[in-house]
Amino acid sequence: MVKEEFNILLAPDSFKESMTAKEACDAMERGIKKVNKNINCIKVPMADGGEGTMQSLVDATYGKVYKIKVIGPLGNEVEAEYGMLGDGKTGIIEMASASGITLVPENERNPLITTTYGTGQLIKECLDKGAEKLLIGIGGSSTNDGGVGAIQALGGRFKDKYGNEIGFGGRELGKILTIDLSELDPRLKNVKVEVACDVTNPLCGYNGASNVFGPQKGATKEMIKILDGNLRHYADIIKEQLNIDAAEIPGAGAAGGLGIGLMVFMNGSLERGIDIVIKYSGYEEKVKKADLVFTGEGSIDFQTQYGKTPMGVAVIAKKYNKPVIAFTGNIGDDVDMLYDLGISSIFSIVQGVSSLNDAIKNGKSNMEKTVENVMRLMNLN
Repeated sequence: MVKEEFNILLAPDSFKESMTAKEACDAMERGIKKVNKNINCIKVPMADGGEGTMQSLVDATYGKVYKIKVIGPLGNEVEAEYGMLGDGKTGIIEMASASGITLVPENERNPLITTTYGTGQLIKECLDKGAEKLLIGIGGSSTNDGGVGAIQALGGRFKDKYGNEIGFGGRELGKILTIDLSELDPRLKNVKVEVACDVTNPLCGYNGASNVFGPQKGATKEMIKILDGNLRHYADIIKEQLNIDAAEIPGAGAAGGLGIGLMVFMNGSLERGIDIVIKYSGYEEKVKKADLVFTGEGSIDFQTQYGKTPMGVAVIAKKYNKPVIAFTGNIGDDVDMLYDLGISSIFSIVQGVSSLNDAIKNGKSNMEKTVENVMRLMNLN
């Protein structure tokens, strides 16, 4: 039996292709209420800085999502999204929405030509909406342009030896002779920029943007050599003309060098995605009031400990001695260490043998049933 007032904090990530974090919260709540209608559910949709972060934070803060047409990675027009959090002053962007790898057909992937220009357009839209703070997730990129495209969209000019502005893509960076920021959007000086970035790669070299991430974006060995050399030239120009030596800063190579672009030209700070989400969702304050925490995402395995949502949720919950139950589609290998780090138990929501398509299709109902059964097991009625 539970005490008279019992609070369960629902803080799952999205289950990719099956349900958003908010939908996962709703399914959890339905399962709980089937067992005990008097339990109070506190819903905080979560994310780890990757896909779904914008939607989760908009949902958690009762904000709003906007759709606009922007220049996509190949220079064509695409529809992208950005959000404003419930405070009306914080804009949130996922660069993948405008410049992501999924926007480029596999046979057309070529980081010599892909651009982050559309990401810059999303930033400008947030500024036009009155944003005083920007949260930018930079996972899932198709680009290797050092963020130059994004800065071009905001008024920055990168000129060649003839005084002409360079074109789009990583191939063009080697042509940069001068950087002209005289027309860069002045509102950027007064905006705090926080970048969700979970990689620590420098800009260039063996562990740099081109070598590590170039192949998945369509780069051949020959392309990688060009791209890496061009990023190094770009970094040298930044150091020479702006007196900023950022190439070796951890995360500078994130998203094909968008990391360095946001740091240098927008004074952005790079932070772990889950930390940003915890801060802006108000999760830590809400966990203090909870008796129990439910979290989850599509797959939980040994990688979960490295900044994934369930781990971030559990670490804060453990700080306040709150038990955490995690729900997932797939329980992978080597999850034992998670029990020592704050997760009390893990349950798969998959109802017997099924195909991946069926598991995705039935995610919401499977979550509801599993949560209901866990509640009955705990005798919370």
